Amino acid sequence: MARRALKLASWTSAALAASGFCLYSNKYLDPSDFGAVRVGRAVATTAVISYDYLTSLRSVPYGSEEYLRLRSKVHLRSARRLCELCCANRGTFIKVGQHLGALDYLLPEEYTSTLKVLHSQAPRSSIQEVRQVIREDLGQEVLVLAVKQLFPEFEFMWLVDEAKKNLPLELDFLNEGRNAEKVAQMLKHFDFLKVPRIYWELSTKRVLLMEFVDGGQVNDRDYMERNKIDVNEISRHLGKMYSEMIFVNGFVHCDPHPGNVLVRKRPDTGKAEIILLDHGLYQVLTDDFRLDYCHLWQSLIWTDMEKVKKYSQRLGAGELYPLFACMLTARSWDSVNRGIGQAPVTATEDAEIRDNAASYLPQISQLLNHVPRQMLLIFKTNDLLRGIEVALGTRARASSFLSMSRCCIRALAAHKKKNACSFFRRTQISFREAFNLWQINLHELILRVKELSQDQSEPNPTNNFNEVRRGARTPDDNVACRNLDLSLVIP
Repeated sequence: MARRALKLASWTSAALAASGFCLYSNKYLDPSDFGAVRVGRAVATTAVISYDYLTSLRSVPYGSEEYLRLRSKVHLRSARRLCELCCANRGTFIKVGQHLGALDYLLPEEYTSTLKVLHSQAPRSSIQEVRQVIREDLGQEVLVLAVKQLFPEFEFMWLVDEAKKNLPLELDFLNEGRNAEKVAQMLKHFDFLKVPRIYWELSTKRVLLMEFVDGGQVNDRDYMERNKIDVNEISRHLGKMYSEMIFVNGFVHCDPHPGNVLVRKRPDTGKAEIILLDHGLYQVLTDDFRLDYCHLWQSLIWTDMEKVKKYSQRLGAGELYPLFACMLTARSWDSVNRGIGQAPVTATEDAEIRDNAASYLPQISQLLNHVPRQMLLIFKTNDLLRGIEVALGTRARASSFLSMSRCCIRALAAHKKKNACSFFRRTQISFREAFNLWQINLHELILRVKELSQDQSEPNPTNNFNEVRRGARTPDDNVACRNLDLSLVIP
């Protein structure tokens, strides 16, 4: 491992230097702004990180307690250096750092927890730096090719392809404004959602003027407690909003990190409100993908393993469908088989997933390279939303699965009615849809009543919250999931 890390550092340094020289010689960049400074920082940081891994772990027996303790410290030091590099170099480095900070299922906790600061405290860039973001693609591609030469079993080219496609969209502010208005119209029936107004007369492709709306970050539980905002209500609203985007409309805001999702109490009504910002990155899902994804999530919720395999493979997972299901749910394969709506998430299970991610990295990379491109941003979105739920202590509650199931039923019913050839068949589908939704609404009502009764009888709510954050779920959550009749779901 140490030799490979040192070899990686050498190749990375050479690739970065070559990229900088190429960009400089072709006059793509001002050498005082990027060529000399940013490449130098990247080379130095890469060398220091590699040397740290090499010297710190060289004399310690692999797998021992001492090895694990030292490795954690090296991970943390390296993550801090990487974060400092991203903040210093800005531009594309920030984007890459934000993406890495969301890969909880893949990277060590020391990296993800450290890089998450880039979601809300990223340094601001000048106009000159913003213009350079797209031009840095060449450096990214050279780096990825160098890593692929070192580790031929890993397939990273999808990362370059997605960066090339998405970065120009994120930097087109007119596109961002159109996305904001589209999602506001699409979700106008949610009175808890606020999308800031766009002032078109003062906006251009490089300047976007929006309504100023203040609030606290969606993962700031202290802010919610000070302002008497119910964290469970916010979590439910967030789940409804994203389930509607993904399963019903197929138009998905793909950057829901805490800096882009704020909460507040509306000044006129006093009701809790979610403020959705940064509309540069959306994923448009094809109907075939969206419907297969609906079927897959219904199969996961209802523990129909034959259909989990079927729809995972239809979404490009092939024989890696167990890994695909684990990545999608952030649960172990045992939990997926038992039922993600039945078994609680535990700290032990989270640690097991991270440990296994390292050993399955080649398969994970292969999977990401072969699933539809739409799936990559869905993975990122799921990870960011899951991080918010963990921060609020609402992860894997029954209400989130009920919201997803409700939207899946509506989406599949709409598709069936669209293709039905008779009025009788459409009426039959509508009746079954209405009955299934009524059943879900009834169980959600029962769940809320039980939650309210528990809150009133709970002497120390802080302890209860800590239990939920560690992954425990109340028995009522499990009962609510179990009581839903699978036979009533639209086939």
